Amino acid sequence: MTDVANDVIAIIAKKVRVDHPKIEMSDRLQDLGLESLDAVEMIFDLEEKFDIQIPYNANNPRTEFDTVGDVVSAIEKLVASRPS
Repeated sequence: MTDVANDVIAIIAKKVRVDHPKIEMSDRLQDLGLESLDAVEMIFDLEEKFDIQIPYNANNPRTEFDTVGDVVSAIEKLVASRPS
């Protein structure tokens, strides 16, 4: 697993509201108990950690991320396209 993936999973793990022993790429965010406020906080934490901007509509509580893997993939793409 990449450093980005490990960091993303660590940030998600801080927001988990259910007893979940290990977070996997295939885990659905909803199944981890993440609510809309958790998702917004997670996005802020990810933006700060990776110095990126994640496109997000605060008026729509539903995110484009369904699984942990979706989040990791999106962050990896944003980090890769970040200007040097």
